[in-house]
Amino acid sequence: MAMTLAEILEWYATVSGIVAALMIAGDWGRRITGWGFVLFCTMNLAWIGFGLIDETGGLTTQNVVLFAINLLGIYRYLIRKKPVEAPLT
Repeated sequence: MAMTLAEILEWYATVSGIVAALMIAGDWGRRITGWGFVLFCTMNLAWIGFGLIDETGGLTTQNVVLFAINLLGIYRYLIRKKPVEAPLT
């Protein structure tokens, strides 16, 4: 029994979202957190594709917004240098 494109997107988005959340919640360092945001972006694209196929406007809109938010996470954790912390006084 072959899976449809919608089913493939749905299951990829589900599994990648779980893994990405674990990567970010685990707090195992900036690099892993940054790659968690990359994985979240691929999840968002899968949900957007699924939402367009399934004609679910709310799901599509939510994931377009979350995609932009996750791009900010990629910038903060993979592109921008770690901010220097001010010494405690």
